[in-house]
Amino acid sequence: MVIRGKVHKYGDDIDTDVIIPARYLNILDEKELGKHCLEALNPEFAKKVSTGDILVAGKNFGCGSSREQAPRAIKGCGISLVIAKSFARIFFRNAINIGLPILELEKTDRISTGDELEVDLSQGVVHNRTHGLNYKGKEFSPFILEIISAGGLLNYVQRKKKGTPCTR
Repeated sequence: MVIRGKVHKYGDDIDTDVIIPARYLNILDEKELGKHCLEALNPEFAKKVSTGDILVAGKNFGCGSSREQAPRAIKGCGISLVIAKSFARIFFRNAINIGLPILELEKTDRISTGDELEVDLSQGVVHNRTHGLNYKGKEFSPFILEIISAGGLLNYVQRKKKGTPCTR
């Protein structure tokens, strides 16, 4: 699974209330949620994202409450992958459950807004096409990759039930 996109970069401790404020939690549509993604940090964020872009952050991304709407908002605004030094455990699980690819990478400080990345999730390799540099992140197990590839846990289970391969 290879993902290519332009970087939007933020810092440490981005909590779920910053990702999607509580006043929007009643919105069920993922795309509508996405319109409000990270607006507390940057009111224009969702308008600047192109489908396929990559969000890069520091440590403890997704800390705070366990709202599943946070990864849904990120996915809904068009972000194809979140790379961070570390993720809050519940955000990590929620992202996998809804099929939002994420990657832990220690060297996020070497990546800047606007950089073009190519990421091989199966190998955990990040290639910064802008600077010609490669970084090694934490790779996922084949099982987790299957869930992400299926578009989330629910899709994975439904496809397994039908005997359909779990690829998009």
